[in-house]
Amino acid sequence: MSEQPAAPARDRAALDALRAKRVGVWTTALDTVSPAQAGEHAAELEALGFGSLWFGEAYGREAFTNAALLLAATGRLIVGTGIASVYGRDAVTGNAASRTLQSAYPGRLVVGWGVSHAPLVERMRGHQYGRPLATMREYLQALDAAPFLAAGAESAPPRVLAALRPKMIELSRTLADGAHPYLVTPEHTRTTRELLGAEPILCVEQAVVLASDRDQFLERAHWHLEIYTGLPNYRASWEAQGFDEEDFVRGGSQRLKEALVAWGDEDAITARVREHLDAGADHVLIQALGANAFEVPADQWRALAPALTGV
Repeated sequence: MSEQPAAPARDRAALDALRAKRVGVWTTALDTVSPAQAGEHAAELEALGFGSLWFGEAYGREAFTNAALLLAATGRLIVGTGIASVYGRDAVTGNAASRTLQSAYPGRLVVGWGVSHAPLVERMRGHQYGRPLATMREYLQALDAAPFLAAGAESAPPRVLAALRPKMIELSRTLADGAHPYLVTPEHTRTTRELLGAEPILCVEQAVVLASDRDQFLERAHWHLEIYTGLPNYRASWEAQGFDEEDFVRGGSQRLKEALVAWGDEDAITARVREHLDAGADHVLIQALGANAFEVPADQWRALAPALTGV
């Protein structure tokens, strides 16, 4: 009986780049413009000095084809999937997609994997939602065992996990290269770093609203949190962070909004980013919120770049 080929080494160049440039951008707004326009925005983010561009995968573009579009439009920018759903493709396809892009754009891709949420997996995709930790562990093991015989793909890209609770954070340390928490406080970042240890990378998302008007902040934070307050995975995470049922009203309580969405001027937003970095994050991804989910917040990116790209 032949032995199973060893899993390919994962290239760490993209992780080194994230640590060198400590602030990137997370957005789903580029799904609302054409692929060509999305590429133009990505090129501008690179020119502004941001270190990375990450995006989600739910109702819009597929994660790896989207990553290919953004990689092709830029020359140095690190592109991250935040996250690619393990239910979106089997492990053979996930391995092939990630290693194809690693071969074409070496050192520029970070693959964030996640188990998504039961409503998206069962109602939209038609799959059965399994136990998150076991599902993720089995998927990562299957990735490492998957065959891939194409030329020029000797290494795999680094991978991080959508990790919020201790056991998934531990898995991020043992079977991945780090964690990509979403909708968390700096206190959560500190706890995550303690669980990860020093070596694994920690890339944290932080929603922001560049505005002096509190009502504008509350309105934007409300539409941003509206869907998440109905998802059990996030509610469980927030309970562990010290919030309770009173905070989980649709769109979130004012306390939840203040905790999860930084707002104010450039100094205020930079201060929140520094809180995450001081708590142990290697790379902070700002998610600037426009007037609605269909507005590309390019003006905020341009305004924040001088303050954030030098932290």
